[in-house]
Amino acid sequence: MAGTADFDLYRPSEEHDMLRESVRSLAEAKIAPFAAAVDEEARFPQEALDALVANDLHAVHVPEAYGGAGADALATVIVIEEVARVCASSSLIPAVNKLGSLPVILSGSEELKAKYLGPLAKGDAMFSYCLSEPDAGSDAAGMKTKAVRDGDHYVLNGVKRWITNAGVSEYYTVMAVTDPEKRSRGISAFVVEKGDEGVSFGAPEKKLGIKGSPTREVYLDNVKIPADRMIGAEGTGFATAMKTLDHTRITIAAQALGIAQGALDYAKGYVQERKQFGKPIGDFQGVQFMLADMAMKVEAARQLTYAAAARSERISAGGKGEDLTFFGAAAKCYASDAAMEITTDAVQLLGGYGYTRDYPCERMMRDAKITQIYEGTNQVQRIVMARNLPQ
Repeated sequence: MAGTADFDLYRPSEEHDMLRESVRSLAEAKIAPFAAAVDEEARFPQEALDALVANDLHAVHVPEAYGGAGADALATVIVIEEVARVCASSSLIPAVNKLGSLPVILSGSEELKAKYLGPLAKGDAMFSYCLSEPDAGSDAAGMKTKAVRDGDHYVLNGVKRWITNAGVSEYYTVMAVTDPEKRSRGISAFVVEKGDEGVSFGAPEKKLGIKGSPTREVYLDNVKIPADRMIGAEGTGFATAMKTLDHTRITIAAQALGIAQGALDYAKGYVQERKQFGKPIGDFQGVQFMLADMAMKVEAARQLTYAAAARSERISAGGKGEDLTFFGAAAKCYASDAAMEITTDAVQLLGGYGYTRDYPCERMMRDAKITQIYEGTNQVQRIVMARNLPQ
C-alpha cells in the first residue's frame, strides 16, 4: 500500500530497556515519595530536580558536543514517560528543558549553543519556552510582544503567559515581533536570561493539576539584550517555534503515556486486593473489560509515541519526508486523550477511594487533563493532522 513501506515501529534497543529500568528505579526511590506532597503543597519538586541532575537525566537531549548525554528522541521519551508515571509535575523538568532549548539546538549559532547548552547539560540552569500571550494562545502568530533593534542590542517589551517553570528557569526562549507588517514572518526568537534587567514574573497560577510545576507570566519591561542572543536570522522565529513543537509534542505524548501507565499500574494492583462479594473485584468480568481497554489504549499510545520519536530522530539526523508534523500531533493528541480516559477509569475502579487524595489516581486524572491542552489543544492537533496527512 502506498506510503506505508517505510513505516516501522521504533523498537527500543537493549540500551533503551536498560535506561527505562534505571529511570524507573530512580523515580520510584527518589521522586515518587514526594509526589503527593508536591501536589498538595503546590511546590516545585526540588527533590526530583536534584535526583535527575545527579543522574544526568534532567536534559538528556543535549548533544555531547555541548556536554550533554546526546540521547536520541526515544531515550528522551522514555525518561519523561518513567518520571511521569510517578509524578507528572517532575516530568516537566526534562520535557520543558527540551522545549526551551530546542530552538537553540535547531537554529542557534554555535556561540549561542556553547553559551547556553553547556550550563543546561551540567544542571546549572533550566530552560523555559515563551510563546503564548494573554491574547495569543492558539493564534500564536497574533502575539504582541515586540523586539526593537537598538544598535547592537534589541529591546523587548511584552507579556508571556502560561510559561512552565517560569521563575525557576534561568534561560527563556522568547518569541517577539520584529516586523509587525509581516505577521508570522516578522517574528524572531531570542534567549532571555532570568537576571536580565526588566525581567519579572507574575504570581504562580492556581491550577487543577501539575501543581508542582510553576506556571507564571513573564514580564518583559524594556529588556535590553545583545543582538547576538537572537536565535537564527531575524523573522525566522515563528518557523523555528513550529519546528520545535513538531519535535516536542512527542514529549507531551510521553508525559501523557507515563501518567496513563501509572494509573493503570495502580488500578491493576488495587483490584486484586480489594474484595467484594467474597472475591477480588478484579475477578469480575466488568472490571476485567475496563482493565483490558485501559491496557489496550496505553499500548496503542506507546506505539504511536515511539513511532513519532523515530521520525523525530531521523529528521534530526537530516532525514526528509518523515511526516513528523502529522505524527507528532497524532501522538500528542491520541496519548493525551487516552490518558484522560484511563485515569478517569482508574478513579472509577477505586470507587470512593479513587476520589480522595489518599490515593494517587485522582492526582493523575487532574494531571492528565493538561496534556490535552498545552503545546496546542487537541482541537488544534486535529487541524494540524488534517493539513499534514501522510502521503
